[in-house]
Amino acid sequence: FLVEGAIMDWGGVFLTTVRHFDMALAGTGFTVFSAAMLTMRLLGDWTVQKLGQERVVIGGSLLAVAGFLFIIFAPTVVLLYLGFFFIGVGCANVVPVFFSLLGKQHVMPISLAVPAVSTLGYLGILMGPAAIGFIAHQTSLYAAFTLLAALVLLQAVIAAYVYRNIVE
Repeated sequence: FLVEGAIMDWGGVFLTTVRHFDMALAGTGFTVFSAAMLTMRLLGDWTVQKLGQERVVIGGSLLAVAGFLFIIFAPTVVLLYLGFFFIGVGCANVVPVFFSLLGKQHVMPISLAVPAVSTLGYLGILMGPAAIGFIAHQTSLYAAFTLLAALVLLQAVIAAYVYRNIVE
């Protein structure tokens, strides 16, 4: 949720202020991200069946990290857009898989777990862009996007731990 909010709110700003795109092209990164996410969400069940939940979550997270690195360091426009594409593909099925895992956990009743996770997700959507803006204002958008890449990498590490030690 945090990544989607950040790309939606800050992707255009990054393209226009950091990468010096024309204002008319500000939304193109979010468009590529959204199209990739939509496509992968539609293919999500098939992808999870073919690759498995663990590969979809960890591999998708790592693909999203690569996407952020492309956005930050890409020397060409094609690679820059490929970064937005990788983030959309990589993040698309992470949340749906996490919701499906809620039914397998026994720490919290499902009637409490789903609203708790949903609340945290919405908190990410609402507070994430403000936090990214605060960090960007204090440092730079490069630093803020690097932090997002680091958080998505942390997500992959946590997911690997969960799959190795908790998920049966």
